[in-house]
Amino acid sequence: MTSSNVAVAVGEQRRERLLAVLEDPLGVFTVEEAAVILRIGRGAAYAAARRWRATRGGEGLPVIVIGRSLRVPAARLRQMLDEPPTRAHAGDSPRGGA
Repeated sequence: MTSSNVAVAVGEQRRERLLAVLEDPLGVFTVEEAAVILRIGRGAAYAAARRWRATRGGEGLPVIVIGRSLRVPAARLRQMLDEPPTRAHAGDSPRGGA
């Protein structure tokens, strides 16, 4: 097995462990862990968390602030994943184009 195959296998194992936490209504994730679940980059996850805070929960990645730490509640992430995509979400583009 090549080193890149090992990295992929380890990444998938981590994602599977995180998905198990997603079912815990009291579970929380770091922003980086939520990014792994959502299969987005760390920067995109933090940008979505900033958007959540800037819009007071109107859009973005749901986070709670604990001191200087951001945490993503598993129940809110699960709710977000279970929602059907809206027209606005389906056409969103981080670069402003469709």
